[in-house]
Amino acid sequence: MMPDPEEEGMRWLLQARRDLDDARYCFDGERFNLACFLSQQSAEKALKAFLYAEGEEIVLGHSVARLVKDVLRYDKGLDSLKGVSVLDKYYIPTRYPNGLPGGVPYEAFDEEDASRAIGLATRVIDRVGVVLEGKGQ
Repeated sequence: MMPDPEEEGMRWLLQARRDLDDARYCFDGERFNLACFLSQQSAEKALKAFLYAEGEEIVLGHSVARLVKDVLRYDKGLDSLKGVSVLDKYYIPTRYPNGLPGGVPYEAFDEEDASRAIGLATRVIDRVGVVLEGKGQ
């Protein structure tokens, strides 16, 4: 039996918020590459939260850009999220040395990168949160 779509969406949104909190924690500890990665993860999970709440049963993939396109099929009012696709560049290179042309991830990402990533992820979570929490009322 499939879970209730709204409940499943909220589960994913709760985890997205926790990942964003963890990104901020990493930022404060100057672990900027991890702050970037966790920001990408939080946005991905928030977008998946929306799709699950809409009744999607299986949501695959990790691309924020692709997930935004899927979300827009349901709600064109979320078109302000199109600009968050830059978060996709934080999925692999922030963690794996072979995802970079040289160096290591912890040296390649800085405070500016992390601040931008956290800001973008916050925008996704805030917008999705408003929509999902509005459905429950």
